[in-house]
Amino acid sequence: MPTFLVILLSLVLLHVNTGLASRVLITQQQQKDVDSQTQLLRYHNGALLRGNIALNLIWYGKFTAAQRGILSDFITSLSASPALPSPTVADWWKAVEKYYSLANPNLASLSLNLGRQILVEDYSIGKSLSEKQIVELASMGDQKNAINVVLTSADVTVDGFCVNRCGTHGSKTSALIRGKKNHKFAYIWVGNSETQCPGYCAWPFHQPIYGPQSPPLVAPNNDVGLDGMVISLASLLAGTATNPFGNGFYQGPATAPLEAATACPGIYGKGAYPGYAGDLLVDSTTGASYNANGANGRRYLVPAIFDPSTSTCSTLA
Repeated sequence: MPTFLVILLSLVLLHVNTGLASRVLITQQQQKDVDSQTQLLRYHNGALLRGNIALNLIWYGKFTAAQRGILSDFITSLSASPALPSPTVADWWKAVEKYYSLANPNLASLSLNLGRQILVEDYSIGKSLSEKQIVELASMGDQKNAINVVLTSADVTVDGFCVNRCGTHGSKTSALIRGKKNHKFAYIWVGNSETQCPGYCAWPFHQPIYGPQSPPLVAPNNDVGLDGMVISLASLLAGTATNPFGNGFYQGPATAPLEAATACPGIYGKGAYPGYAGDLLVDSTTGASYNANGANGRRYLVPAIFDPSTSTCSTLA
């Protein structure tokens, strides 16, 4: 196995689980290893999501309307809007779409849209959740032509959260309905780390819990927890699109794969190095850092995507 892959896999096994939206503070050598990579994330010939897919948001716990707006506007921003100034969230998503032409030039790409929003504010299954319970919550959404996204509030703990992951993605076989053939559906879970581990899951908007210590950046939506969730969700969406069922594009073991975004940990702009997220745009009024414009005047920070055409980590800023 190439040296760079051993280094990266060791990093991922320490800090991520399957599909973790990683914000690991990488070393300069690890960055060089990623940039010099000559082998693409290998395609394992599995099915990719394609066509019109609804993103259903399942809000577990207490979220304000303003917080829900941050994430729902991000989903809306994935669709191109000519009225927005560049760079945009939709521009970022185009980097993910490159994987579709690599798998099959004739394969229809993925079009994501905001689907249903389900509120579970009464903590019906408690405030300490297992992976199995996350899947149960994900099953509340549509199980065909959909990605069901479970979002847990800051006062909810989940197995592995803040220990080795900030979120995850996976798939589940749907229930047999009226004798029809069942099928797999994709799901994502992301937790709000604001009170539990912002230095782990909301960097660079909070002081890191390890590595070089640099001042935190100002969050573009003035909510460290939710802006951290956007980064996690973006990374997991990239992983879900390119490796929805565990046999798409990835490198390394299937149980802890490097995927389109996790192959580029801690990189948000050009010139990123340990403790520095990269050269980003800065709002002249608020001082907030971002690299993508979104719907309804929103600004977001989205992770670098491993570009299969150049074998480098591609950033917007």
